[in-house]
Amino acid sequence: MSSAEIESGICGFATRVEARQNRSKISLHVESDCDAIQRLAEELTEVEPFQEITFRGQGPRTLQAGAKHCYHPACPVPVGIIKAIEVEAGLALPRDATIKVSKSEG
Repeated sequence: MSSAEIESGICGFATRVEARQNRSKISLHVESDCDAIQRLAEELTEVEPFQEITFRGQGPRTLQAGAKHCYHPACPVPVGIIKAIEVEAGLALPRDATIKVSKSEG
């Protein structure tokens, strides 16, 4: 099992993703404080890992569900889900990804 803990930022919502290899597919369990992500999780319970790592064809189902359910296009949760999928499928090593945002005056 691979997992991801995602702190979304100013909204304050936390999401936990568990990804498990199930033959050629990845089963997902997503828990979130966010109603939009909860709806995404209801739709996205199993994915094909190779579809999730390319924009070719229909592109990642995770990003399609994000566009359908998320209110904010900069939400990091769909990408965090894809990172957990990649790791579980052996397509990436487990390593944290970080976005640091700041604003300076002047």
